[in-house]
Amino acid sequence: MQKIFPDAGAALEGLLFDGMTICAGGFGLCGIPERLIDAIQASGVKDLVIASNNAGIDNEGLGKLLRTRQVRKMISSYVGENKEFERQYLAGELEVEFCPQGTLAERMRAGGAGIPGFYTKTGVGTQVAEGKDVKSFDGEDYILERGIRADLAIVKGWKADEAGNLMFRKTARNFNQPAATCGRICVAEVEEIVPVGSLDPDCIHLPSIYVKRMILGAPYDKKIEFRTVRQREAA
Repeated sequence: MQKIFPDAGAALEGLLFDGMTICAGGFGLCGIPERLIDAIQASGVKDLVIASNNAGIDNEGLGKLLRTRQVRKMISSYVGENKEFERQYLAGELEVEFCPQGTLAERMRAGGAGIPGFYTKTGVGTQVAEGKDVKSFDGEDYILERGIRADLAIVKGWKADEAGNLMFRKTARNFNQPAATCGRICVAEVEEIVPVGSLDPDCIHLPSIYVKRMILGAPYDKKIEFRTVRQREAA
C-alpha cells in the first residue's frame, strides 16, 4: 500500500469532517505536526474535539486552529502559554477537559491498546474526580478514566522508512507515540524518509502498522517558546 503522499492536504483528503475528534502529538512546540495542522486550518473543518498535551501558543501549532475558531473542545494537560486559549475558555467559548499529564498519555495509550478505561489514584479527591466512578482497591480509592479513541491521529516523526516505521527524537516521543496508536487513522509527517531496511529494528518507536499515510514535511524552522540567554559581559 502506498503510504507516502505529496503534501499534507493530499494526505488528509477524505479524512476530515465537522465535529470529529483528533488526537495530536507534540509537547509544547516540540514535535508538533505543523504541516498537518496548517492543512486542517486551510480545510475549514470546524467543531473539532482535539486531544493534545497542550494547545500550542498564540498563532503557533494548535493555537492556529483556536484563533480561527475551528475547535469546540480541548482535552489537555497544560494550557498556560496560550492567551487565546485562556480568553476563549474564560469567555465560555471553548469547552475544556483538563486531564493530568500522565493520565492523558495513558488514556491515549489505553485507547490504542483497545482498553476502554482504567482506574488511577491521580486526581482522587480533586476536581479531576468530579462525575467519575470511584472504586476502592486494597483500601485505596481510584477513579475511572476513559481511554481515548480518536477519528484521526496526527503526529510528527524524526525518521521513517518508506513502509511507515517511525522514530521520534527525544522529548517528541512523549505524546507522539501514544497519540499515533489511538487514532482510527494515523497520518504522520516526518523530517526524513529512508529506504526500508535502513532503520535499526530495535530503534523503531512506532511500527508501520499504525501509520496509514505519511508526508515528508522538511524543512522545518525550529520555533522556541521561551528564549533565555545570559547577559553579555562587558568587554
